[in-house]
Parts: sequence; C-alpha cells; structure tokens
Amino acid sequence: MSTDFISSLTSFLTTLDSFLGSAAWFPFLLLGTGIFFTIYLGFPQLRFFSHAVAILRGKFDQKEAKGDATHFQALSTAISGTVGTGNIGGVALAIYLGGPAALFWMWMTAFFGMTTKFVEVTLSHKYRVTDKAGFISGGPMYVMERRLNMKWLAIFFALATVVSSFGSGNLPQSNSIANGLSASFGIPNWASGFVLAGFLGAVILGGIKRIVVVAEKIVPLMAVIYVVGALLVIVANFDQIGMSFLSIINDAFTGSAAAGGFLGASFAFAFNRGVNRGLFSNEAGQGSAPIAHAAARTKEPVSEGAVSILEPFLDTIIICTLTGLVILSSGVWTKKFENDFQRFDTKIISGVFKEESQEDRERLYQFLNFGKNDIEEFDGELVVKDGQALQRDFTIIHNRSIAENVKFYQNGMPYSGTLLVRDGEVGPKISLSGESLLHSVALTGEAFATGLMGEYGRYIVSITLVLFAFTTAVAWSYYGDRAITYLFGVKYVTPYRFAYVVGFFAAAIADTSLVWLISAITLALMAIPNLVSIFLLRKEIRIDSSDYRERLLSGKIRD
Repeated sequence: MSTDFISSLTSFLTTLDSFLGSAAWFPFLLLGTGIFFTIYLGFPQLRFFSHAVAILRGKFDQKEAKGDATHFQALSTAISGTVGTGNIGGVALAIYLGGPAALFWMWMTAFFGMTTKFVEVTLSHKYRVTDKAGFISGGPMYVMERRLNMKWLAIFFALATVVSSFGSGNLPQSNSIANGLSASFGIPNWASGFVLAGFLGAVILGGIKRIVVVAEKIVPLMAVIYVVGALLVIVANFDQIGMSFLSIINDAFTGSAAAGGFLGASFAFAFNRGVNRGLFSNEAGQGSAPIAHAAARTKEPVSEGAVSILEPFLDTIIICTLTGLVILSSGVWTKKFENDFQRFDTKIISGVFKEESQEDRERLYQFLNFGKNDIEEFDGELVVKDGQALQRDFTIIHNRSIAENVKFYQNGMPYSGTLLVRDGEVGPKISLSGESLLHSVALTGEAFATGLMGEYGRYIVSITLVLFAFTTAVAWSYYGDRAITYLFGVKYVTPYRFAYVVGFFAAAIADTSLVWLISAITLALMAIPNLVSIFLLRKEIRIDSSDYRERLLSGKIRD
C-alpha cells in the first residue's frame, strides 16, 4: 500500500472523525443522554444495582422463558464485547492523549452510561424477534423499525454495526494482540494473526450457542488474572496512588500540565478523549450490547436492562480504573522508551525544540492540541550517515513527544545518503526508531513491568490482552451477523463470518494508530442514531421501568 494512499486515507479519516467522535458536540451528546435519563428515571443505576446482582445469582431464573442464553451468558457475552483492548490499550491511549484528567471523564461516561445501557437494553429486548433459523435477533435496529417506524434509520444503524464490527470488534483487537505478542515474545505479527484467526473461525462459525459458552468460561478467568496482575503493580507503587488520584481530580476541568516527555493536554482534549475512550471501553450508548442482551432468557425486558447496568461498572469503573492507576502510579506515561516509529504518529518539523525550554513546550502544546501556531513542517534534504542525521535544523515529533536518539533505516540497515523530506515526512522505504513516549498496549506493558513481578508483568498484559481482545472479537462477530441477518437474511451470515476472520488476520499487520482512528469513527456512526432513538422513547421506558419496580417491590415479579 503506497505512502500517498495511506496519507490520503489518514487525512480523510481524520477529517471525518473531527465531525463525529472527535467533534466538540459528541461527548456532550453522549454524556448528556446519560445524565438526562439518570435524572428522568430517578437514578436506576443505583436503584436496580442490587437487583441486578440477584438476577445474576439465578434468583429470578425461569427456564421455560424464550431466549438463547441465560442472564449470566448474555452478560458475559456483552462484557466480552466491552472488556477488550479498550481496557488495556484504550485507557493508555486516553492518558497518552489527555493526561490523568481523561480517566475522570471515563468515570463519568461509565456512571451515566450505566443508565444509558439500562435504557437501550430494555428497549432492544422488548422488541426482539425470532429469525428464520429459530434464533433470537434483537438490537436498536428492531426498535427503530418495529416501534419508531423508521426503517431507514434501522438500515443505517445495521450497516454501521456491520462496519463497526470490523472497526471496533475486529481490527483493533487483532492489531493489539499481534503487537502485544510481538513485544513480549517476539512472535511475528503475521504468525499470531494467522493462528488466532483460525481459532476465531472455529468459534464464530458455531453461532450464538458456541459463542455464549466460550464467553461464559473465559470472561471470569481473564478478569481475575488481570485484576491480580494490576494489584501487584499498584502495591509496588502504592506511595504514588494518592498523587495519582489527585492528578485525576485536579486536572479534570483544567487539562493536564506538561510532565517529563508529556507536553501537556488541554481540557477539551482530556474531556473528548476520556469520553470517547470511555465509550469505546464500555460501549454505553453505542447500541452493541443490546444485541447480545436481546438473546437473554426472560419475559421481563426491564430485568435484562437491570443486568446490563453492571457492564459499565465492571468494565470501566473497576477494570479501567485499575489500568489507569497502574499507568499513573508507575510514572511510565511521562517517560520515553526505545521503539520503532509508526509513520502515522511521526512528523518532522523545522527548527530545534527542547523540552527544557518553557517557550518550546508552549509552542508544541499549541501545535499538538490545537494544530495552529508558527511551527512549520520540514521540507528539504537531510544528510544521513550510518543512520544518523548530520544536520540539526529540525525536530522529530513522535507520539506527541520530542523524539530522541533517532536513527534512520532502510531495509533494516542503518541508512547513509541524502533523504528528501516533504511535508514533514520521509519516503516509504525509510523507517525510524528512537526514544519517545508510548501509548496503547505498549504503554500498559511498561507499566506492568514496574510491579512486584518485574519484567514478567508484561506477560500478564500479553496473556490477558489475548483473552480480552479475542473474546471481544467473538462477541462483535455476533453483533455483526445479527445486523447482517436484519439487512439481508440468514443466508448471508456465513460469508460475513468468513470475511470477519480474514479481516482479523489482515489487521494484525496494519498500522496501530490508523486502526484506532477507524474504530473511533465507526463507534460514533452507531452511537448517534441509537441515542436519538432511545430519547424518542423516553416516556415509554419510564412507564416500563416504573411498572417493573412497582411489581418488584410488591413481590409480583417472578422472572
């Protein structure tokens, strides 16, 4: 794939994202919907919390009820779709972009998202159908068509779900697994992608029955492994936990100041990235989890809505917080590490900039956060000998930090000669490596290496990453095939599943940041129509939830 094509694609996707997930209005739409329903319904995430736990314990089970999965299996499938790279790499990406403040806004997204999840799941379960193969199909598209009579919106949402099954559930999961295994064990990206794609195919070709069984077995195990590993890091850095919490709270409404190699993040950056990554992590409002919950075996839609409020709590408030504290308390988010530079995150600018200079920091802060000041991209020639540039009239920015000890390579060997730089970029045959900030899975891996397990902590990240990401890919394949069923019928599900497996392999060797950009866009394309539809049904959900609570309190609920 040519450099010009990648550059053009990146530019197009960045522009598109600026109008969707990264737009200033999107976090307000997402949080605003959650806040509205929280107040409108009287804080259901608090009132139904203990009831949700009781349902999971089987207190209200009724085996003869219609459905393809138990409450626990439906929750496990939905959690397997949310607990993925967002918890390991997504939190690290949010902190890398927005500083500690981003974690605060992830919390807010989760708390109010618990109500959003309650609403969307209840409605999707209420309007579910049985497909021609005898399996349950549900989700926001059925609510839009059967209740709102907006088939055009239902079709748009279903199409967005198919695209998002690749953008959210497939591509970033495969990419993160491959990069994590490569960093920890030296396994080539293509090899891990090939093997795991085979396992993925074996699971998803078995349909919902096999998917829920896999989720039920793996989700509890992977959560325990990750939580124990994170606590071992937190204990080792316990003296920094208090300061980490303070930085999260203090920076929430001001943005995060420069620290070490971190050049600072504005409030808008922290707010937007925190909310955006929070949504990617727990998917509250995206409309994906309701597809899994629609298969739950129950005659009471509100009961399944109650179960779903546990997802953002477990996913974001528990697991993401642990990841955030591991990264912040270890201090690795401000440190530079040796790494291979990805083209998407690299820019050569004119002039010499130093972190020690307050003026240089301020100029770079404006450049990175707002994209406007007097900084110019480098255009011209670089003379390089044995991989090192001989001149010093430029600065290389990688991963939003000033790169150090940078070397130029061609075909894996140190480059010697004259390089032509255009618009701050070198040619496609030249690769760079050096010291810079890290993000995503690589950053979390460095943080885990500071714990009581030392370097072995990286293996915790690698192992749980494989489990988290693989189960997420499995769950999203189900969301995609339900959308395919809605759009084209059950006979097209098998071709979709094969395409899904091929995409999983291809993503293993793709550019990390480009993959995350695609996921951010597809996330917004689902969330916007879903949020609009549940708002239109606000009166109905209030009537249903009030009726259910009254019957529950009077002892009439026998699920």
